[in-house]
Amino acid sequence: MMLRSGRSGLQSPPFHRAFQNASRGFASEAYDVAVIGGGPGGYVAAIKSAQLGLKTVCVEKRGALGGTCLNVGCIPSKALLNISHKYHEMLHDYAKMGISFDNPAFDVAKMMAQKEKSVKGLTGGIEFLFKRNKVDYIKGWGKLTGPTEVSVDLNEGGSKQLSAKNIIIATGSDPAPMPGGSLVADEKTILTSTGAIALEDVPKKMVVVGGGYIGLELGSVWGRLGAEIEVVEFTDKIAGTLDGEVGKAFQKTLEKQGMKFHLGTKVVGAEVHANGATVITEPAKGGAQSKIECDKILLSVGRVPFTEGLGLEQLGVTKDKMGRVDVDPHTFQVPNFPSLRAIGDVIVGPMLAHKAEEEGIAAVELIAGQGAGHVNYNAIPGVVYTHPEVAGVGLTEEQCKEQKIAYKKGSFPFAANSRARTNDDSEGLVKVITEAESDKVIGAHMIGPNAGELIAEMVLAIEYGAASEDVARTCHAHPTLSEAVKEACMAAHGKPIHFG
Repeated sequence: MMLRSGRSGLQSPPFHRAFQNASRGFASEAYDVAVIGGGPGGYVAAIKSAQLGLKTVCVEKRGALGGTCLNVGCIPSKALLNISHKYHEMLHDYAKMGISFDNPAFDVAKMMAQKEKSVKGLTGGIEFLFKRNKVDYIKGWGKLTGPTEVSVDLNEGGSKQLSAKNIIIATGSDPAPMPGGSLVADEKTILTSTGAIALEDVPKKMVVVGGGYIGLELGSVWGRLGAEIEVVEFTDKIAGTLDGEVGKAFQKTLEKQGMKFHLGTKVVGAEVHANGATVITEPAKGGAQSKIECDKILLSVGRVPFTEGLGLEQLGVTKDKMGRVDVDPHTFQVPNFPSLRAIGDVIVGPMLAHKAEEEGIAAVELIAGQGAGHVNYNAIPGVVYTHPEVAGVGLTEEQCKEQKIAYKKGSFPFAANSRARTNDDSEGLVKVITEAESDKVIGAHMIGPNAGELIAEMVLAIEYGAASEDVARTCHAHPTLSEAVKEACMAAHGKPIHFG
């Protein structure tokens, strides 16, 4: 098969001819769309592609679909968050409701088994969806050998050659290494998120390096089960992308739960010994060193795109300094290679499973000739699944000030919400930000019970350009937590009924 460079009027460069020569003699199976990576972005793109009538194949090296999210990320961590929260409630909340237990206890092995049951069921479910939608699934390491060619080193041995009119790179991300290499994960004492969801025992003390979403969630899991948790964060606040007011409330809540914070502090090294480790820190701006003794260290300083070993460099695909693939932000196409697209964690934007899913669908719709393919990046929510949950979408108050946007805001505390009070789970608030003149909703941020579910209403409001008055005048069932969203919108537009 003749390969193209993707540049009109140009002949294939030497490395393309080398790819051609290397692939000669091998039968190449032809597809309309080949997806490299079976995570949330990749498997959703593959299913949507097949639903639109395109012959589709998905290549995944893990041997289980769902990517980091389903296998060692979002899903297993949420299973553990749910289990540990139930145990925490049993210890601290049930007695005052008249429910008592004798000698409450937990079994880490059974917790992990329940987590694995959830993971296995969901990953197997995706395989079923592939079969139902007639998506071919190949287990192996896929790499580009041309703009329309993929070579797969099969997990079972041997290789397979594929050709596709369109290729989507959806290989996700990995835990980021510690800058400067001062800590290197061994998944025994120094853990990444992968090791932190597979511990056999509850550590007496865990130091979390990095105050982002992942570290706070996993720190919360083990803290609820009895571990002492200390968080070391380089900047002066946790979860830095949160709205400032909500972020401060979040930190106070975690502190009340027993979590300790060392802000404006950097980790310069660690000493691993027989009984655990010693974390060596110093002020971010310089100063005397301190030491923290612990059993486990959770290294949680972000994630990096997984783009190595995919043949990108040999093909001439450009990446930025973060290792992300350069793409057209409207079409997801790689410059000079119209047959190549990239989505999810390997391109610019928040590393969120739902963001990757939206991009996967949009990319495939564009491939199929449907002009609807589009992602509204102003309407992508973020959630921290601690308890209470934290959620946000759109602009923060700080961003409005930076961009000199005239805005109004309204907030409503869950302490004034009848359902939250009845449930004895009333910590937190809902905050809504609008354009001052038009009343259009441009941001919403909340900390409280079920915030991850409640944020969806405000995502929809932003997506459809609603005003806070539109939400405020929409009838909400009583008594529900969602009434706090309605009242916050009433506060942004005028005044709430049940507070102030």
